[in-house]
Amino acid sequence: MSRYLEVLEGSIARSGSRLCVGIDPDPAHLPADLAESEAGLLRWCEILIDATSKFAAAYKVNLAFFEAYGSAGIRVATSLRQSIPRDTPLIIDAKRGDIGSTVAAHARALYDVLGADAVTANPYLGIGALDHLLSREDRFVYLLCRTSNPEASELQELRVASDGTAPEEALFSRVARLAAARPEAGAGRIGLVAGATAATALARIGDVAPALPLLVPGIGAQGGDLAAVLAYSEAARAETARAGGALLVNVGRAISGSASDGGARPEAIHARSAEWASRLAILTP
Repeated sequence: MSRYLEVLEGSIARSGSRLCVGIDPDPAHLPADLAESEAGLLRWCEILIDATSKFAAAYKVNLAFFEAYGSAGIRVATSLRQSIPRDTPLIIDAKRGDIGSTVAAHARALYDVLGADAVTANPYLGIGALDHLLSREDRFVYLLCRTSNPEASELQELRVASDGTAPEEALFSRVARLAAARPEAGAGRIGLVAGATAATALARIGDVAPALPLLVPGIGAQGGDLAAVLAYSEAARAETARAGGALLVNVGRAISGSASDGGARPEAIHARSAEWASRLAILTP
């Protein structure tokens, strides 16, 4: 088992939940006094982390929201690994993917500068093009597979012809199949992003790649199918004997809230994270 999965399993078991807390500082949802400065942004992140640390099995930083603040946002993003408990994984959601030399720069930025334990990446250039992200034995990559946005079906549901080693299937299914066949899968260094808004696709991914860990967005504000996700998680746990099936469910604004409903009040954030952790609780073996 890889270092990342060891840390993740320990964190899931400790928190008793599959909850991944999303850190998505949209100025439109932050209190005005915290949205306007680097110090305010950092304070908001610290409030969110402190209020959820008891319940979070992992944290997912959506890097775009920090990049939108310019250099100030990057400084705050760079500091977050120090604010998050060391035994709780940090996922940087950057959806990177490019040719080799560029991916090498992505790896340095995401792993060495930002301190990510895991990252999200786009396999559209071919999974092999992500070698510099995948080859780090102490890190982990979640490949975009079937995403939660309404437009996902435009490409991800397109049918791919049989090639003699795989049947005709949807493109997202082929991505899952190829990922499961990679040596990094056997080494515990590769997983998939699969949205809760596409329950049928989630079931198909379970058929094609049952052992791959999943990062699941689309619960909460997007209204994904929680029951289908929990059923998948328990099936994966039975298949792999991993805590919670090594599945993480990301919840962002439904926990952090907004300026209009106490978005920076620790007690409100704490209560919402406790509720989501309960809904995403793992079953004891």
